[in-house]
Amino acid sequence: MRVAHVLRKYNPAEWGGTETALQRLFSGIQPRGVESVVFAPDCRITPAMRDPFVEAGCVVKRFHACVPIWGPSRAEKEQLIAVGGNLMSFDLPLLLWRESGVDVVHSHALGRLGGIALTIAKRRRLPFVVTVHGGVLAIPESLRKAFDTPVVRGWEWGRAFGVLFNSRGVLSDADAILTCNEQEARLLREKYPGKRIQVQPHGVPVKQFLGDCRDSALAAFPHLRGKQVLLLPGRIDPVKNQSWVLRRAASILQRHPKAVIVLAGPRTDKAYGEEIDELVKASGFADRILLTGGLPPADPRLIGLFQLAAAVILPSQSETFGLVVLESWAARAPVIASRTPGASALVRHSENGWLFDLEAPAGFDDAIDAALLEPALARKLAAAGHELAASQYDSVVLAGRVQGLYEELTEQKRSRENKAASKTQPETAGARRRLREVAHR
Repeated sequence: MRVAHVLRKYNPAEWGGTETALQRLFSGIQPRGVESVVFAPDCRITPAMRDPFVEAGCVVKRFHACVPIWGPSRAEKEQLIAVGGNLMSFDLPLLLWRESGVDVVHSHALGRLGGIALTIAKRRRLPFVVTVHGGVLAIPESLRKAFDTPVVRGWEWGRAFGVLFNSRGVLSDADAILTCNEQEARLLREKYPGKRIQVQPHGVPVKQFLGDCRDSALAAFPHLRGKQVLLLPGRIDPVKNQSWVLRRAASILQRHPKAVIVLAGPRTDKAYGEEIDELVKASGFADRILLTGGLPPADPRLIGLFQLAAAVILPSQSETFGLVVLESWAARAPVIASRTPGASALVRHSENGWLFDLEAPAGFDDAIDAALLEPALARKLAAAGHELAASQYDSVVLAGRVQGLYEELTEQKRSRENKAASKTQPETAGARRRLREVAHR
C-alpha cells in the first residue's frame, strides 16, 4: 500500500509535536508494508541536516508554496510560511495527480492545501483521510478570535483558489476524519453527523525512553549537574505559553535555590522568541534559565533532559493531545500541565501528575513545590503515568490502527466501484441487444 501525505509545513530544523507524531506513525506502518510519500512545502535545509522522515522510510517530495496575499513584507510572508499558514501551491495538484501507485491520500492540512489534496483524491477516486492536528472546534475562544484576526494586512487573492479546490469541504467531504482528542471528536460528530470520525491518539515509543541518556544531556549542558531541572519542552511559540512560566521564574528560583528552568525547542515565532529573551533578562536569574534550541527527535540529549527533569512543565494555552505528557511518562518524569483538553484527557490530578489553571497561579506554585520538595510523591505519580503510557499509548500498536483504517477505506471504495460497474454492465448489455434487434428488423 502507498499513501500520499500532504503537510502544511515540514522543516527538520523546526521540529515540533506534529512532526514527532507523524514520524512515529510512519515508523510504525512502514514495517507493515505501507509506504509513505510525504508532500511538504519547500524550506531551507542543508545537505548535512538529518531528515527524520527519510530515516523512518518515507519518500519526501517538496512543492512550491506561497502566501496568496498582496501587501505583506517579505519577512511577514516568511513568518506565515514558517508557521504553516493558509498557503497556496500551483504545482502540488500536478505532483499529486502524477504520483503513481497511490492507494490513499491523507492530508494533515486544512485550508487550501487540504482542499488540493481532497480534489485530487476525488478525481483519482481514492479514499481521502484528514487529520486534525491543532484543533478546529475544541480550542479556547481567545485563540479562536486570534486565528480569525488577519495576521498580516493585504489583499488575499487566494480565496478564489480556495473555492476552486473546495477548501471549506476538507472535513465535510472526507472519507474519514482523525483527531487525537475525544472532545474534538465529539464536537466534530455534532457538526458532521454520519461522518466517520476516529479518535487516534499519538503514540510514544516507550522503549526508546528507557535507556539511560542522562550523561548525554549533562555532557551537552554540564551546568545542569546537581540541579533540579524544570523542563519546558516544545517549540518557542505563543500557544506553548512559555512566557507565562518565565514571568514567575524569579519567584520559583528564589524559593528553590537548586532549581533551573530549561526551555528545549526551536523558535518558530521570531517576535515571541524576542519576548522570551527579554523575560529571561528581566527575571534576574538569566544564569539559571537555559534555552537549548531545537533538538532532533530521539536525540539522546533530549531524552536525557526528560530523564533529568524534576518536573516537566506544560503551560500551553491549547493542546488537543498531550504527546509531551506521554514522552515525560515514558522517561519516568513527573508532569505539571495546564488544563487543556489534551492534558486533561491523560493527567489525573494528584494521581499521575498535576493540573493547574492559567488563571489561578497558586495551583501551579503548589505543584512546583510538591514536585521539588516531595521527590517520593513525584516519583509515585510519574510511575503511574509510565504504566499508562506503556500499556495504552505505545506507537507501534497505534500505528496499526491507522493501517487498518487505510485498508478498510480502500476496500470500501473498491467495493462501491465494483457494484456501480455491475449495475452499469447489464444496462449496457441490454442496450446493445436492443440495438441488434432493431438492426435485424
